[in-house]
Amino acid sequence: MVQALLTAKSTMPVRSRFLLLAPLAGALFLGACASAPPAKRPNATVDALYAQLDRASQGYETALQQSREGNQQASQQTLTQSLDALKDAATRCGNTPGCDAQRFYSVFDRLLRLKDGDFSGDADLASDIDPTQAALPTGKAGAASLPEAQRSVTLLHGQKLSELIAMNGPVKSALEMWLTQWRPALMDAYVNYQYMRYEMWPAYQKADLPEALLFGIMAKESGGKVHAVSRSGAAGPLQFMYATGMRFGLVNDGGFDLRYDPGESARANADYINEQLQVFNNNLELTIAAYNGGEGRVHRVVGDDTSVSFYDPRIYNQLSQETRDYVPSVLAAAWLFLHPDSYNLRFPKVDGVPGYVTLKRSASLSELTVCLGSAGGMQNGWFRTLRNLNPRLDPQVQQPAGSRIDLPKILEKAYASRCVEGPWPILANDLHTAVVPVVPTPSASASTPAARAAPAPRTRSYKVRRGDTLESLARKSCTDTAQLARMNGLQHHKVKIGEVLTLPVCR
Repeated sequence: MVQALLTAKSTMPVRSRFLLLAPLAGALFLGACASAPPAKRPNATVDALYAQLDRASQGYETALQQSREGNQQASQQTLTQSLDALKDAATRCGNTPGCDAQRFYSVFDRLLRLKDGDFSGDADLASDIDPTQAALPTGKAGAASLPEAQRSVTLLHGQKLSELIAMNGPVKSALEMWLTQWRPALMDAYVNYQYMRYEMWPAYQKADLPEALLFGIMAKESGGKVHAVSRSGAAGPLQFMYATGMRFGLVNDGGFDLRYDPGESARANADYINEQLQVFNNNLELTIAAYNGGEGRVHRVVGDDTSVSFYDPRIYNQLSQETRDYVPSVLAAAWLFLHPDSYNLRFPKVDGVPGYVTLKRSASLSELTVCLGSAGGMQNGWFRTLRNLNPRLDPQVQQPAGSRIDLPKILEKAYASRCVEGPWPILANDLHTAVVPVVPTPSASASTPAARAAPAPRTRSYKVRRGDTLESLARKSCTDTAQLARMNGLQHHKVKIGEVLTLPVCR
């Protein structure tokens, strides 16, 4: 197959020759997986291939500029030369030890996605892509390791996601925020998502929705923190409200709120998005607005004209500031997921292949975090990842020997070498079981003047009403959320309508 592509005549139409790069790229990827790991220091041959790749990419952009200037003959010649060079370098990379095929995927994706290309005739490379190339492998390991370039060609009901994102002022402003003030949050969200991808992406794939949209929503909603809870009571990695979650099957499962389950929340989110896309006639921006601001509110604002733009003043000006910011922020994060190189952004490489261990000795997630340390190069530690992959477990509660703990496959050997025998599990247990002194509250009958000046705190009963959150109740009670949660034995800092709580009385 690859040899047939390499021997294709140079007279083949430009578009056809370029589209053949898609299956060629797939063959390169499979070959790279089967070969030995790339060398740490690329040799001169690899450097030359990378240089050829850069020149081919620059040649494409030169051809684009020539086409805009009306010089179609020069544009065609430059384009042909750059694509031939790209194909040659990509083929040689697959047979060269140490050559990173992912770099070729990235350039391939960027060239396909230059929306404003205007080549003549059949040479408009941004006008089409074979939908069969969007097919993704099934299985956890396959979904976790799929290259970014191949996943980014997934279509949204027959349309490219790139063609649905208007690069207007609000989106550009959101891009700047993600690249500056929100950059650490974007990076954390990307890392968190890569380790949960095998759970979350299959639901979107099945629903024929683009992965970049899933990432954009998750990055804006929770940053990939499975146990995130908002002030309004929205919970989980995709921040479902209780009633909406119930409507899409995120119920209580044996005492566990399924809103915190990455796979289930992604499924519910995909169902919601597809439902609202049907309501809004595939208007993606209005659908995202409904997810944030409530479909009822957006329906009332839009009325029957679902073709109206989200940015139309008649719509935009009636929505809350939160929703006006939310929609372009989600789209900007999705865009960066597809096109990091175009914005001088480099996401970290993450090996998200899933694995698990069976505990050889009892341990909590907190103890495992200590003994795993920075294994696998995770400088910030593995606490967040372990929590995300084991959402049903209290991280402070020891799990008995024989329990299964889900974790990235790259940690399986680290667990065996660091957390079964030796000093690290002993240290982790010692820290985890440390006794913190509890200072007793002086009683009202104490004889000392200081004790008499500090009577026992008064409390009152309160029935939770609609709109109450733990934060709002803490403010009313002159206390903090942690103290209020401890007083009432609340898990995940959430309250339910009708629940009776004990609140301190403000003095």
